[in-house]
Amino acid sequence: MVLGEQGQRRDVWAFYALTAFAAVMYAVPGEWIPALAPLRLALVTSGLAAGLMVIRRLGRAEPIYVDGSRGLALIAFSTLAVASIGWSVNPEVTTATGVELLKLTAIYITFVNVITTGRRLAVVCGAMVLASVVTSIGAINWYLVGEDLVEGFRGRWVGVYADPNHMAMNLALVVPLAVAFVARKGSAWVWRLACLVAAGLAVAGIVVSHSRGGFIGLSVAMALWAIREKRRIQSIVVGSIFVMGLLVFAPQSFWQRNETVAEFHEDASAMGRVYAWQVASRISLDKPLLGVGAGSFRYAWPMYAPPEARRAYVAHNIFLDVIGELGWVGLAFFMVFAGGAAGGAFEASRDKEIGWLARALSASVAGYLVCDLFSGYILSAHCYVLFGLAAAAHRIARATEAASDMQRVPAPREPVVATWEGSGHAA
Repeated sequence: MVLGEQGQRRDVWAFYALTAFAAVMYAVPGEWIPALAPLRLALVTSGLAAGLMVIRRLGRAEPIYVDGSRGLALIAFSTLAVASIGWSVNPEVTTATGVELLKLTAIYITFVNVITTGRRLAVVCGAMVLASVVTSIGAINWYLVGEDLVEGFRGRWVGVYADPNHMAMNLALVVPLAVAFVARKGSAWVWRLACLVAAGLAVAGIVVSHSRGGFIGLSVAMALWAIREKRRIQSIVVGSIFVMGLLVFAPQSFWQRNETVAEFHEDASAMGRVYAWQVASRISLDKPLLGVGAGSFRYAWPMYAPPEARRAYVAHNIFLDVIGELGWVGLAFFMVFAGGAAGGAFEASRDKEIGWLARALSASVAGYLVCDLFSGYILSAHCYVLFGLAAAAHRIARATEAASDMQRVPAPREPVVATWEGSGHAA
């Protein structure tokens, strides 16, 4: 029995809870509906999905799939984060960071165990696309009314989207998924229209955030999707429409901020990144193997920053952040995990059934990692969900390929029976 057939009959309720979590991750109703805040819907839905998955496995004496070297590397990474309490410059923060990483690891393992069919993969991706409309509208509305703008002109929203850079990279990852649904032949026109609207609003949300990293990541993701999509002409047309929309509707302040990249010495935000990268380098020289402890980068700032860098920043680069907090050992674990998920999505792109969605996921992974070169959010749930979807696509594609190989194996021939002519006996 192949993986997809098993997946249709098990973990059904876990799948429903996981889909709800994917939607809540973007809609964050508890952040803007006060009555829902005490319910902690993200924690409840993700915990329910993980719990139901484990109970189902234990009840049937089935092993939990840890996703090979990818999953083991992530487990080692989160375990190292917890262990870093012993050498952290701020053990209290490291404890909280380690606990959160264990939760995110559980979410990733749940995704690769529950998303076992192409249909389930598409449903969860679709839920993220639709729920992102809430985030986009919230950010655009705040920008239009001038509410709580960062630096006086950068739009943002609530919760994890209060950071414009974080909001931009999380919106950027849904755009390739949305346009993949739009370009998918045979989809209902209502669904394609909804995805087109979601993609357009997400791009608008990135624009009002004025995030340079988000803009670069989105550009890389869309270019990669258009190049790799088999229906090349249609994909280029769709991509061109988004580019034209960006050129026409983006405010002047968006282009002015992107132009400051060439003059980063005069940009306080850009110089903050330069200082953060210098701090990461000095931490690595001092504590190369294990770093200063998970979540402790900002607390180690006074010990490693140059005199002119008075304000403590995050690392603004996820890889340098890992090096600074968990050293080269932590980076090795993280690279195996992230690289394995990215490579899995690219490999799944060749699959006939889910290749169209895997190509979008691989583009999202590439764009997200590009964004992370300018950001650095080890505790971003979106990162682990995206990598979990990429790994799930890889697992589904491998199961499909294995089933096809079994069908191609010729049936064993009947043994040849020889007879002695005229004897009536067989030999």
